[in-house]
Amino acid sequence: MAKSNLEILAYESSPLGTLCLRRRELLSQPGTLVTEVTLNHEFLMSSLYTDSERALALTALQLHAGDSLRVLVGGLGLGYTAWEALLSSRVVSVEVVELLPQVIGWLKQGLVPLADQLNGDSRLMVTQGDVYRRLAAPPEKKLDLILIDVDHSPDERLAEDVEGDLSFYSTEGLQAAKQHLAPGGVLAVWSYAESSPFADALREVFSQVQVEPVTYDNRLINEQRTDWLFFAIK
Repeated sequence: MAKSNLEILAYESSPLGTLCLRRRELLSQPGTLVTEVTLNHEFLMSSLYTDSERALALTALQLHAGDSLRVLVGGLGLGYTAWEALLSSRVVSVEVVELLPQVIGWLKQGLVPLADQLNGDSRLMVTQGDVYRRLAAPPEKKLDLILIDVDHSPDERLAEDVEGDLSFYSTEGLQAAKQHLAPGGVLAVWSYAESSPFADALREVFSQVQVEPVTYDNRLINEQRTDWLFFAIK
């Protein structure tokens, strides 16, 4: 009997549905291991293509001229956005706010590819909570970078019923989020699709806004994919 190239690392219920963390060897690229996450049996993310997740942090860092930067990341995922921020010597702290305790557990248990690096960096703090609720409330401290990678897109959200989720992408939600930024601070939002309404809302609240496509070759399906990054500067 042929040995399966698929290993289920975790399979558990969450407030958003059934989560699965799996590792597999690519049949088309022997020796290449990828870690993937599915939600309710639908593909969510992969360690194979992380260009846009890393670019979210890298571009935000390039847009900020300061040092001793304090970073808030909304959504842990597989940790690539947080790790890209931590690679910068200009960053003094990174707090990740993750809604699902199961995802936080994967990091603590060392099940995700960057677990050793992330767990070994004293600048990182991971908090269980709703980042949208955090940003809707008055700020306790000012931040230099706010990096949001939670939903598929501003128009396709993972959890319509999570408090604060519906308002974050509106002008009112963005005004509240802006209060959390120190002068010169950058708000960055990941999306798998372009969203003109969200870009327009950003321009109503921020004087400097840019939208960056990140295109990469998806070799598994032999086609190009483009993710979209939204940046706004206070």
